[in-house]
Amino acid sequence: MAHVARELDLNAYYGPGTVMDKMNAVPGLKTSTAFFFFLRANLVVNPSAMSTPDMEPAPSHKLPPPSPSPLATVDPPSNPVPDDLPPLSVSILTDETDKLDALNLVTDSIAQQRQSSSSHLIRHPYLLAILFVGLAIAYQYSWRIKRDLGTALMLHSGVIMIYLMSIRYFTGQYIQVAEDMKWSWMVSEDGEEDTIIGVRFGKDLIGALVLRLEPNSSSTGKKRNRGSALRGGKGVIRAWTVKMRYRGKGVGADMLHEAVKVTREKCGKDAEVGFAKEHANSTMVLPEIFNGSFRKDEQRAAKTLEKVLSEWEGSRRRRKL
Repeated sequence: MAHVARELDLNAYYGPGTVMDKMNAVPGLKTSTAFFFFLRANLVVNPSAMSTPDMEPAPSHKLPPPSPSPLATVDPPSNPVPDDLPPLSVSILTDETDKLDALNLVTDSIAQQRQSSSSHLIRHPYLLAILFVGLAIAYQYSWRIKRDLGTALMLHSGVIMIYLMSIRYFTGQYIQVAEDMKWSWMVSEDGEEDTIIGVRFGKDLIGALVLRLEPNSSSTGKKRNRGSALRGGKGVIRAWTVKMRYRGKGVGADMLHEAVKVTREKCGKDAEVGFAKEHANSTMVLPEIFNGSFRKDEQRAAKTLEKVLSEWEGSRRRRKL
């Protein structure tokens, strides 16, 4: 059997006394011959593999088209605008059914004052002070004297319930005011019906404005036709309302523009337009100290009308230039 070398002695090649001799003196540096044979076999390089690689760029037509990234996909909007969106139109209502619908909008706005008034009263500082006094009395009696948790919870709940029910009772009178408004409210003393301007969103009536054209005071008592009597008169807005869901979108301003237009067409280009002092929502069922929110609404309405009138004056000046 042939002898197989287990270790490679470097002294056989470099001779004794050399650096290799010192390396062989260290046991960790004696390397197995099997490792060197393995290393030599793997270091043999095919000459064909040593040829210079082709550094020319590959033609672009060979590259596959990039696949679209899933992150680049744009989802369609969750609430797309429909193509068949109904039109918004402002016009004078002439049909009796449309006028009744407009009157119902006005009465609904009066009934909604109950909710607005209740929300204001619940947070009113004077009423909150009364509520805290009632809760303090209930605490003093139920906990300081009786020392009963059940009694305390019952009395505190009762005080809060009485507070809310009292507000509901006093503001409920707005419902009666709304029910008392009849068709005769839109007819003047001389038998002339008020002009009703409506806003339609498609087929739905979403806003109404009641405009009364008052003749010139100097022509009162004279036998003149309606058209000539209105010259020099003024327009008085007696009701102005929009459905809750469409408020704050400029619908009310469109009706004011139409009211100014109608008034100045029939009463003259310098005719005045303003809100009636006794308008549909002017009836207050509570003391004046609790009507602050409604007075602010009246001020905002007056400012909106002033803005519309200033826009009309500006357009007149531009036409003259």
